[in-house]
Amino acid sequence: MIQHVLLAPLRMLRLTYVSVQMSLGQIWANKLRSLLATLGIVIGIASVVAVIAALAGLKTKVLAEFETFGANKVFVFPDRPDSGPDRNAPFYGRINLEPQQFNGLLEQAPSVADFCRLGEGSSNVDYLDTHLENVSIYGIDFSWHGIHNRWVEKGRTFSVVDQLNARPVCLITTKTRDDLKLPEDPIGESIIMYSQKFRIVGIVEASPAGAAFGGGVVRQEIYVPFPTQIRRDTPWVYAVAVAHSPEVAEEASAEIQVFLRNTRGIAPGDPDNFRMEVLSQAIEQFQSLAAGVTAVAGGIVSISLLVGGVGIMNIMLVSVSERTREIGLRKAVGAKPTALLMQFLIESVTLCTVGGMIGLGVGQLMVEGIQGIPNANLDQAYIPLWAVLLALAFSGGVGVTFGFFPALKAARMDPIEALRHE
Repeated sequence: MIQHVLLAPLRMLRLTYVSVQMSLGQIWANKLRSLLATLGIVIGIASVVAVIAALAGLKTKVLAEFETFGANKVFVFPDRPDSGPDRNAPFYGRINLEPQQFNGLLEQAPSVADFCRLGEGSSNVDYLDTHLENVSIYGIDFSWHGIHNRWVEKGRTFSVVDQLNARPVCLITTKTRDDLKLPEDPIGESIIMYSQKFRIVGIVEASPAGAAFGGGVVRQEIYVPFPTQIRRDTPWVYAVAVAHSPEVAEEASAEIQVFLRNTRGIAPGDPDNFRMEVLSQAIEQFQSLAAGVTAVAGGIVSISLLVGGVGIMNIMLVSVSERTREIGLRKAVGAKPTALLMQFLIESVTLCTVGGMIGLGVGQLMVEGIQGIPNANLDQAYIPLWAVLLALAFSGGVGVTFGFFPALKAARMDPIEALRHE
């Protein structure tokens, strides 16, 4: 009894091996028929993996842009609440962030590595006979360059004296230089804005972030020391903080919230009159959305696998019909119904798995074609390992599902009737 139990797995393994051999022999003997039967599986698997690869590549590209922009950043914006004492408060004077409200932030928020205040406004700008209207003017702190990874490519950045004395100096972008028709090297030239002369001390480089965050696109912008703008304009003030790592971004956000509630005099129980956005939260939301889109798109495309499954069932029924005498002969010499069931089931699974492997190859060719589509941002498209395993498992599942009925028909066949079959 024990010997029989121990030998049972070996017998099953031998039966599986022989069945796979017979299945491959049948596929090879009927190459055209097998190819046509598996065509639906090939197309279905190729379509599914191509869609998954395209979405995976797009997800990788967007997440890389998130990382470049800074997954550990926390943005703080003024925001009028829907309730509480500040719901009707004037924007300037109560809702807008005040520069002094950030004094001591680094001491009170240990998870924050650095921060910068920004004042956003606009002004008409003149240089000789050239006039530009409503150019974006940004007041920045020293730390702005490091936080946004935008450095001065020509000239110098603002000095301590520029900041302390609120000097009328500025940094410009190359687009601003070209639109104002300034010399190629505009350092030392003066432009008129806020009805005052500002001396150009440097050219700031474009953002290294991806296209989703405006990276690589040079805009018409001018940067001045933060105190300079505060004295000459009433800008919209916001702040950007960076946590020591993306893992502590949530803690940094909570610390900043507590700090600002104290410095802005918000009573306990009253809603915040500012809002905070943590980039790591946006990353998590995007990953969740991408997973949902991938599942839905993959599910829709995989409907073609059902069509392929019907083709497999059809060819297996034909195979059973053609081999009726063989089935009767095997039953007559003692073949058990389970052995016949396993044989035809394994043949169906083998047929589908071979189709799935061919589909993966076709899918890889489609992915290489997708990568070469210009301006599609799909150059990072790839087939993830889980998609390969899922495709093969799904192919096998289709083989089991649609091959079971033909296999059951063969297992239940009467040997006498089968031997009489012409």
